[in-house]
Amino acid sequence: MKIKNIKDIETFLKVVDECKGDVTLTSVYGDKFNLKSKLTQYVAVSALIGDHGEDLELWCTSKEDEMKFLQMFKENPEMV
Repeated sequence: MKIKNIKDIETFLKVVDECKGDVTLTSVYGDKFNLKSKLTQYVAVSALIGDHGEDLELWCTSKEDEMKFLQMFKENPEMV
């Protein structure tokens, strides 16, 4: 799912931490950020709040995890 305007990084990363499967952000340039890695989270956060924040796509390996993000987006519609 495409994401944009992730202003509440804390809420976003809290959902990532609750996920059981892999959570990945990909950019239109082919960059892939594994959000389960704390180090990679720092790099991804800079992409989220930087110039490419609207060019990212979120991928979850688990449908259960995907539902967590859908609920978060439902509560924060400006993020999608």
